[in-house]
Amino acid sequence: MSDLWVERHRPRTVGEIKGQRAVVDRLVAYSKTGSFPHLMFAGPPGTGKTTSALALAKDVFGDGYRSNLLEMNASDERKLESIRTKVKQFARTAPIPGTTFKVIFLDEADALTPDAQGALRRIMEQYAETCRFILSCNYSSKIVEAIQSRCAVFRFRPLDRGNVRETILEVAKIEGVDLDGEAADAIARVSLGDLRKAITSLQVAASLDSNVTRDLVYETTATAPPEELQGFFLSCKEDGFRPARRRMRDIMDKFGLAGTDLVNQLHRELGEAEFLDETQKLIITEIMADCDFRMVEGGGESLQLDAMTARVCTEIGG
Repeated sequence: MSDLWVERHRPRTVGEIKGQRAVVDRLVAYSKTGSFPHLMFAGPPGTGKTTSALALAKDVFGDGYRSNLLEMNASDERKLESIRTKVKQFARTAPIPGTTFKVIFLDEADALTPDAQGALRRIMEQYAETCRFILSCNYSSKIVEAIQSRCAVFRFRPLDRGNVRETILEVAKIEGVDLDGEAADAIARVSLGDLRKAITSLQVAASLDSNVTRDLVYETTATAPPEELQGFFLSCKEDGFRPARRRMRDIMDKFGLAGTDLVNQLHRELGEAEFLDETQKLIITEIMADCDFRMVEGGGESLQLDAMTARVCTEIGG
């Protein structure tokens, strides 16, 4: 259902895209001229890459843009054979009457194998006049240099909390969901700049209660509120190991957190802990990094978290 929500509220033109002003200004110029070179959209998930590609195609070709667009998810069709058959076959056919080129949109292009990227580079050379490629990826470094040099590269950034909050409030109003300001702030906080994640968080909370509150958001997203996480650090500083350990366990049980989730959330909140000085924050960061590494490598979660708590208490305890 969340994908339907995202599709329903997706911007239909490039000018409607929020939070990517530098990118939007350049794409609007392309939509006005009705032409563009090969493009590469790189950035974290949920920041508008796929939306920008589809909106640009619609601006250039109009409502019938689908007939002049081949959309593929490269993570599903990542092998050489897919590029040689499906992509090449579409690229070699003539554009529909009234247009001078067609568009091939490869989503998650960083999943393409090296051989497939080699074949893609050759197709981009051969059919440059009648076919434009838009490549979307999370990590542009995984795209070979020969392809990058043929594309105009657009860097998408995580959306700031203000843009996420504004959009979420608009979606809630359209969908008839009662969303208060604190709940909107909570969604913007837990989404980490990913608007798709924000919409999904709103949907999950709204499915339980049409009156979405701050507590409901944190409960349904398996995220501990800032005051709970800072309370752990404060307990380490003032109360000692046993109370701090008990508080850590209460947070994990209440919000259903795994060990790595807890460490990541503590790390994100560490910078906001005003009762800790910079030296203490540096020390705690190293302790949490060591704990996270040990858990990822297979160390026992309970023991590693207790060891982390003990070290933090030792370093910052009064």
